[in-house]
Amino acid sequence: MAFAGQTTVIQRILERRAERPAEVHEGTTATVAVMLRVLPPPKALLACHDPAVRAQLMRRIAPDVFEVEPVASDEEALRQFAAEYRPVVITDSLELIRQLRARKTARNPFVLYVAELDEGAEREAGLHAGADECLGRRAPEREVDARVANARRIAELEAVLRITLEENRKLSATDDLTRVASRRFFGKHFPREVERAARYQRALSLVLCDIDFFKKINDTLGHGCGDDILRQFGARLQEALRRGVDWVARIGGEEFAVVVPETAYEPALEVARKLRAAIAGSPFRHEGRDVGVTASFGMCGLDCVPSGERELAGRVLKIADAALYRSKQAGRNRVTATRYNGTAG
Repeated sequence: MAFAGQTTVIQRILERRAERPAEVHEGTTATVAVMLRVLPPPKALLACHDPAVRAQLMRRIAPDVFEVEPVASDEEALRQFAAEYRPVVITDSLELIRQLRARKTARNPFVLYVAELDEGAEREAGLHAGADECLGRRAPEREVDARVANARRIAELEAVLRITLEENRKLSATDDLTRVASRRFFGKHFPREVERAARYQRALSLVLCDIDFFKKINDTLGHGCGDDILRQFGARLQEALRRGVDWVARIGGEEFAVVVPETAYEPALEVARKLRAAIAGSPFRHEGRDVGVTASFGMCGLDCVPSGERELAGRVLKIADAALYRSKQAGRNRVTATRYNGTAG
């Protein structure tokens, strides 16, 4: 079936990737996962003439899926869209789709067409008008949820691509040596993790760690060995964490930060202890020889991130850093933790 509908940049990328899978560094995958999680819900314009359909979709679309703006006419939808770009438009109007596609703009929204009948001819009409996806208005709720979730996924991936191209052009997201997130990435995205946790009243913990006596390793075994240790250190941290959720950043020469989203004080303390054991439990390797390595850990855990506190990310970082200092002072190779109570630090 031929159709003239426009597709998003992301859809074309996904199609090409399906034809020829690309090799992606684990560090890149991790940083993209972080960006997807910390982005606020995409904005969607719900432009349905039928009030019953409009009300049904408003009930089905949760606030954490889309920030929805409902409108009843094509004219109001176009005014709203001109005033503020929305990455997703859900509509039962073929004429609105045609007018949106006729606009000469740099960005095109993902359009989900709600057809009167769930039939091939209706879907074809929507695709010819320029819709990216079609949905019958009497479709089962599970199908509605799946179509809406797909629209969100496309919008989020497009947002990440735009951030990467426009905002992060000069930002190195990944540390070249260790392949974990860079210090600049941490400085940009850890505050966003805190904001997200505060928005949804979720837990969050931060673990800082520092390789013990790293200068001695460099002085006695050479900087090549030091680089090997750093690479293996970052890898061990990542291996002990939840893939695609927790993330690691190198924030200093031998200092690393581990961000543990949606994890309260007690379980985060277990994570920190697990990380300490993963480092100290078996020797590192350099040019065929074993090198014993330990690290000191400091943690700040929040059972529920409070909303409305300014500079909270900086305070959490300061508390975790103070806990790390106490671990060093107490003999190294240990974990010191603080539960955030709104006044600590």
